[in-house]
Amino acid sequence: MFFTLFVHPMQTALTFFYNLTASLGFASYGIAIILLTIAIKMALYPLTVKQIKSMKAMQDIQPKMKAIQEKYKGNPEKQQKELAALYKEAGINPLAGCLPLLVQMPFLMSIFFAIRDYQYAQQPPSFLWLTDLSHADPYYILPVLSALTTFLMQKQTVTDATQQNKMMLVFMPLFIGYISMTFPAGLVVYWVVGNIIQILQQWFMYRNPVEVREGAR
Repeated sequence: MFFTLFVHPMQTALTFFYNLTASLGFASYGIAIILLTIAIKMALYPLTVKQIKSMKAMQDIQPKMKAIQEKYKGNPEKQQKELAALYKEAGINPLAGCLPLLVQMPFLMSIFFAIRDYQYAQQPPSFLWLTDLSHADPYYILPVLSALTTFLMQKQTVTDATQQNKMMLVFMPLFIGYISMTFPAGLVVYWVVGNIIQILQQWFMYRNPVEVREGAR
């Protein structure tokens, strides 16, 4: 598949960061994964900003959208015109959040396989309480952290407390936590660190409503 073209460069980058930690006197694959995660997040930051701000702006006008959909539910053509007018009035492009996500997908999928299938030179690649990053966390600390950070990340962006949103707030973190129980610990370290960075990015961007509106265009 297309994203597999990025797997080897990602693994090369992970090796680079490991060698960097080794040259500084504290060889650690765990720190190397954290540094790689930060580097990826920095590289994708402009796209992340566009995606988050567009999503937040769309959520802010959800009540007005629902009112229009309810009012013109028997007239689809009129409904679309009114929604288009609402988007124009709010300065929002409803498709603005889709392209950044599509562009990021090859990177997200490639880093998944890059870390999952990485051949560690240091055996076993231990980190903190983890005796081997290539195996699942035996104490389930990382799966709990992955579920918790996923929940917090979602909670920041959910403003419309519909039944569906409530279900996703519970289901998605539980699902991520569950599959993290079987994933290599190194991959879950990447996920948790990435979530923490995303939470901080969202917190920073949501502080300024003006920037949110401008980023959604």
